Amino acid sequence: MPDSEISSDVLQTATPVVDPATTPESQSFWSAIRESLRGSHRDYTTGPIGRSIILLAIPMVLEMLMESFFAVADIYWVSHLKNPDAVATVTITESLLTFMYALAIGLSIGAAAMVARRIGEKNPEGAATAAVQALFLGLLVSAAFAAVGVPLAPKLLALMGGSPWVIEHGVNFTRVMLAGNATIIMLFLINSIFRGSGDAAIAMRVLWLANGINIVLGPCFIFGVGPFPKMGVVGGAVATNIGRGIGALYAFSRLVGSGGRFSISRAMLRVKPAIMARLIRLSSTATFQVFISMVSWVGLVRTVSSFGSNAVAGYGIGIRVIIFAILPSWGMSNAAATMVGQALGARNPERAKKAVWTASFYNMICLGLVGLIFVIFTRPIIEFFTSDPNVIPYGIGCLRTVSYGFVFYGCGMVLTQSFNGAGDTWTPTIINLFVFWLFELPLAYTLAIHFKFGPQGVFLAILIAFSSLAVVSAIMFRRGRWQTKSV
Repeated sequence: MPDSEISSDVLQTATPVVDPATTPESQSFWSAIRESLRGSHRDYTTGPIGRSIILLAIPMVLEMLMESFFAVADIYWVSHLKNPDAVATVTITESLLTFMYALAIGLSIGAAAMVARRIGEKNPEGAATAAVQALFLGLLVSAAFAAVGVPLAPKLLALMGGSPWVIEHGVNFTRVMLAGNATIIMLFLINSIFRGSGDAAIAMRVLWLANGINIVLGPCFIFGVGPFPKMGVVGGAVATNIGRGIGALYAFSRLVGSGGRFSISRAMLRVKPAIMARLIRLSSTATFQVFISMVSWVGLVRTVSSFGSNAVAGYGIGIRVIIFAILPSWGMSNAAATMVGQALGARNPERAKKAVWTASFYNMICLGLVGLIFVIFTRPIIEFFTSDPNVIPYGIGCLRTVSYGFVFYGCGMVLTQSFNGAGDTWTPTIINLFVFWLFELPLAYTLAIHFKFGPQGVFLAILIAFSSLAVVSAIMFRRGRWQTKSV
């Protein structure tokens, strides 16, 4: 899109339109913040686009900020065990969990797209039915994942290049995380249903509750504070599962309770093959899309692990700081996806298009500023997580190199989620396939091993791949085929 066109869209949609029936205060930015935090019941298929994005994005950003705390809380406390192998255990296990995250996010994408489309069509019963079918599917997937993953944990750690210490002492951390995967899937899935319906504030509160419990219990179980047993690295997994489990139960209670945008009745509590098949079709493609991206991270860890535990630990810390920054930006992307789904349900593709470019502009500004901060303050940020002189250089290299591309990431994230919000899950899947598997992984291996860049070659490959993804996604979005997808 030309710069002038983007600027025009942003100026047109980001400026609130003053309604004579409202007071000036009600149109203020602070009023929008208050409304978004307490929960807004607005119709997002009408009204100023900029204000609608703000109302949706603020709680979604805060929700993702809490999700990012999950990513850094364990690694922060485990790093204080002063054992690089313990940090490597968390890093490798998280890489294994990427397969489960792919399933959870894929299901969430399909559920959010269907719920948003039904809400845009003013069909709350259809939205509720889609939500129930998504929950059934999520429970089935989580049970299968636990049954396969728990007994194979030692072999999986060995396959990922874990050291003997990791395989012997870290296996219980891995088993606890794999056994408790239902808490992750349900949390992702129910919150995506809330986001698709426009109830973003509820999803935010769920993550705040879950993460607050995790932050409090993490050091208690890891170091044996007070009456809690000292469990070392395994304690981090126990605390995480307890926090997520309580959050998932609270989310479920809000989903089946009254006061939302739709109500779930007893008559809906049965499998409906037609809707289930549609959900599986959407979610399977979305899962493969996320799987492609996640496997690329696993492949990168495998390349980095060939340089030893110090390199893996530094990479793990750097990536978690990056995730900490990027996850909140997914909140803006999720807001755009909700706007797209509901606008297409209301048969207003122009509104969907303007919402995407507006959200992209906002996200590029925010993430670009964060990237600048990371580049300037790289060393103190990494030293906050570790004082090991053998780990710090790798963490600095990872964080600084990847941060150079944050502006591109901001745009690419919004565009990817917008395709998904429209139900066009195949386009970003194909883009991911080419960018990550056919480009990023070979590039990382070539730079790190063949050209002897070491782990820095992997960090450069991440920067180049994600920047390329943003450019390709923008070209595909402008073609407009996503506007014709049925959900």
